[in-house]
Amino acid sequence: MSFQDYLKNRQDAFTTMTDSLKKEVNNENRPGDDDRVWKPKMGKDNTGYAVIRFLPGSDVNKTPWVRVYSHGFQGPTGKWYIEKSLTTIGQQDPVSEYNSKLWNSGIESNKEVARKQKRRTSYYANVMVLKDPGDPSNEGKVMIYQFGQKIFDKIMASMQPEFADEEAVNPFDLIEGANFRIKIKIVSGYWNYDSSEFEKPSALSEDESKLESIFNAQHDVHEMIDPTTFKSYDELNAKLMVTIGTGVEENEAPRQVSVPTAETTDTKEEFGAVFDKPTNSVPNDEDDLENYFKSLAAD
Repeated sequence: MSFQDYLKNRQDAFTTMTDSLKKEVNNENRPGDDDRVWKPKMGKDNTGYAVIRFLPGSDVNKTPWVRVYSHGFQGPTGKWYIEKSLTTIGQQDPVSEYNSKLWNSGIESNKEVARKQKRRTSYYANVMVLKDPGDPSNEGKVMIYQFGQKIFDKIMASMQPEFADEEAVNPFDLIEGANFRIKIKIVSGYWNYDSSEFEKPSALSEDESKLESIFNAQHDVHEMIDPTTFKSYDELNAKLMVTIGTGVEENEAPRQVSVPTAETTDTKEEFGAVFDKPTNSVPNDEDDLENYFKSLAAD
C-alpha cells in the first residue's frame, strides 16, 4: 500500500482497529531476538523514560499490532522452556494442555506449578523512537516496540475512552495521533508502567515527504505470527517432556505424562480466570517479559 492510499483510508482504518481491539479483549485466541525490536532501558536511578509514536502499519487492512502468547519456565530438571505458544495462531499447544491437566487435578501443588507455567502476552507494533535517553542512537529510527498488557490497555483507553466527554484518539495515526511517554519505575521489585501516558494529539511532522519516509520505513510485524515461524506441536511437546522430566533428549521415547487426580475438579471458567491474573511468582506488570525470561534463564 502506498502512502497516498494510507492518507485516503486512515479514517476507515481507525474503525477497523477499534473492532480489532474488541476482539483482542474478548478472545482467548517471544519471537526470538531481533535487532529491529526496541525496548526502553532502566536508568541507574531505577527509573526509565522514553517518548515514542505508534505507527499505522503499512497495510490498513491489518491491525498495526500483533499479539504473541508465550511460555517461559524452568522445569524440575533444571532445564528451561521458553517458546512461543501455538495458541497465538489458534492451534493446540502442549503446555496449555499440560497446565489444564495440572489445574483440573484439584491438587493445590499442581495448581501452583500451572500458575508458574501460565501463558504470557506480548504485543508488537511499529514505532518512531523520538526520545531514548538509555540509547540516543535509536532516536529518529522506526523500530518494533515490544510491550505488554498494561501498555495495550492504555492504547485501548485512548481509542475507546471511558467517559462521554473524552474524544477517541487513534494513537497510530501519523497526523492526528499522539506521542506516547513511557515512564517506568520499580514497584514490588518489578518494572511498572502505570505512569506512562499519551500526549495531546498532534501531527508527527508537518512535512508530508518526511511522513511518507517514515511510513515506508515500517516493518511487517505480522511476520511474527506467521505459522512458519512457530515450532510444531510435536517439537514443542518433546521439549516440554525434557523440561519437566518425562522425556529424554536422544533416542529413547518420552514417557507418558502422569498427573495426580483428585475427587474434585475446578471448572474451565475458574481455570481461565486464574490464568488471566498475575501471581506472586511472576512480575505483576508483564511489559518486561523478555527481560524476565532472560533473567530467569541466566540464574
